[in-house]
Amino acid sequence: MNGGVSKSLKASFSYCVQQVRTYDYHHYLCLLHLPHATRKAAFALRAFNIETSRARDLATDPKTGLMRLLWWQEALNRIHSGKLIEHPVAQSLSWVISNHKISKHWLRRSLDARITDANRDEGFIPQSISEMEKYAEDTQSTLLYLTLQANGVQSTVADHAASHIGKASGLVLLLKSIPHHLNRYGKILYLPADVADKHGLLVKEGEWGEVRVGTSEMGPGGRLADAVFEVASVASAHLRKARELSGSVPGDANRVLLPAVPAQVALDELEKRRFDVFDSRLSKGVLGVSPLLYQLKLAWYAWRNKY
Repeated sequence: MNGGVSKSLKASFSYCVQQVRTYDYHHYLCLLHLPHATRKAAFALRAFNIETSRARDLATDPKTGLMRLLWWQEALNRIHSGKLIEHPVAQSLSWVISNHKISKHWLRRSLDARITDANRDEGFIPQSISEMEKYAEDTQSTLLYLTLQANGVQSTVADHAASHIGKASGLVLLLKSIPHHLNRYGKILYLPADVADKHGLLVKEGEWGEVRVGTSEMGPGGRLADAVFEVASVASAHLRKARELSGSVPGDANRVLLPAVPAQVALDELEKRRFDVFDSRLSKGVLGVSPLLYQLKLAWYAWRNKY
């Protein structure tokens, strides 16, 4: 397919934009600051992430969620073989792969991480923060690597910064998902066993153990907040490392790396709420701040060509 965009393809990209706006609004606002030529690719990649990240939550049972992910595995194989797939995100990805020459490896790595996660034993929890960092890199940093490629950036330093920002973003996302997972599955899925054990939250039953929290462990100053603080501190360290590299990152990479801003906003709001992930104020506005303030923050960083 050439660089032109047909009517049906325009509809597919519009679908991607709408999905990102609906389900990943803070990153939707980041993508609006990208160069126009890169936006199509970025929205298609983020829409793909939404499709795979929500596969389990939309399913009525784990097996159905896994089947959806395996469908995407086959879809990627067909896309890379040049075959047409009647799905708006798949059609958009096909155009992006053809026109931007992005790496098949990163797309597969992202999807493989989701499939591995869905395939785990029901009682599995990550055993260490490093396991959570790897999952964050596989699912979040890969999006930044791909967007850098789509933007024509070839820089080891930019990739290193993207790695740190993706890890920070992924860790924050997993922490903020604790209330959702506790409500849906009746347990905490993404708090590492070693951290939970350190703070007296790990019940050692079965092969993996289980993180259990009662009312007394919740709230500011509770043991869960202490465990969340420990993981959030690792995320903060990744953002610091990413920004320490900023002087060596090519200028045309900086807007791709703007997701550092929402990660920092989310961490700042967590700190204000004393790392109580159940504080309802964290879900207000955009990541707990007013939409106007968030957009002004993004615009300030974009105008200064910083992240």
